[in-house]
Amino acid sequence: MPFRHPRRCALKADPSRQWRLLDLQAIDTRLDQIAHAKANLPQTKPLAELTAELAALDTEIVNARTAADDVARELAKSEQDVQLVRDRVARDQARLDSGQGTAKDLQAIQHELTSLARRQSELEDVEIEVMERGEALAARVAELDARRGELTTRIGALESEREAALNTLDAEARQVGSGRADIVAGIGDDLATLYEKIRASSGGIAAAELKHRRCGGCRLELNNVDLDRIRKAAQDEVVRCEECRRIMIRTAESGL
Repeated sequence: MPFRHPRRCALKADPSRQWRLLDLQAIDTRLDQIAHAKANLPQTKPLAELTAELAALDTEIVNARTAADDVARELAKSEQDVQLVRDRVARDQARLDSGQGTAKDLQAIQHELTSLARRQSELEDVEIEVMERGEALAARVAELDARRGELTTRIGALESEREAALNTLDAEARQVGSGRADIVAGIGDDLATLYEKIRASSGGIAAAELKHRRCGGCRLELNNVDLDRIRKAAQDEVVRCEECRRIMIRTAESGL
């Protein structure tokens, strides 16, 4: 035997008040659909993904710029080392060209010039290597900055699309809900309170039409016992589905 909810004292409400429940339910159903649409906009997921990508890219840019700055300091030091050797070569060459000093002194200067030439060549090789690394890092920073520009453009476009969609949905919600208070007032506090209580516990659907012997809430066809009970109920009695406990609104198409 199917489970039956315990019977409660039936609420009384004029049929015209009950019929207004269908209008109220239609409004609330659409408002729920709008709220769901706002929470699941197509821009939301790609925006979150792009925002996360941008955060990771910003970290990469900081690291690349830090590395480029380190290499720039390394290059400055390398250039300084090369210049020191060049200055020393210039002084020695000037002394050698002057011919001042003993033959032994001049020979020593010549040996030092040879040694300095090797040292200068080594330092210049290092300078070139550091310079190449600096250029590569600068190119990498430029590439990352370009990617960041593209990302921010895409994010901006999606944010604009999302804002436009939200504005459209908000405008519809205001329009749809504009007459809700008047409908609730026409329904009455007792019936409206019951409606809200059921709606909160039944997935947003509290009232539905009884159509062709079927509850519009749970979509189940009523058995003969329940149909007979509803036929015998007074027109102002608020009837509820024995299965889902939603309010059923009787109309000419109920099949009673």
